[in-house]
Amino acid sequence: MKRSTLYLLSIVCSFFFLFTAGCNTAVTMGDRTVGVKSGKFFYTDGTLKTDYTASFEKTWRATEKALHNMNATIMETEKKISSGTWRAHMESEDVKITVEYLEPEITTVAVRVGLTGNNLASRLIHDRIRDALVHLQ
Repeated sequence: MKRSTLYLLSIVCSFFFLFTAGCNTAVTMGDRTVGVKSGKFFYTDGTLKTDYTASFEKTWRATEKALHNMNATIMETEKKISSGTWRAHMESEDVKITVEYLEPEITTVAVRVGLTGNNLASRLIHDRIRDALVHLQ
């Protein structure tokens, strides 16, 4: 009984630390990593996600513009009613960008660079998408 109580207490303390650790938090369990940076980006398993306050169509066009401005080679584009995927190649890395409709003016964009994910490169692509959105408005 005492061992299970200690185990439960350690789990509760871990979650308390996780939610009070500040703006930048990451947890690795086995082969999976989850992190939050400044409440805006969500990084999990090599994919960096964030929500943009823009329509799906506008975000789609901004993503296309960002890839063009970064001299990416577009390998494949798949667009459906409420989601779409870009597969591109840039700087010897494969890039996958998924754009998903959430609400009329909120769209989620997920970026994965390379086989295992590159947080810094994904962040750079997100910055370029954000810049393109500003210029489209």
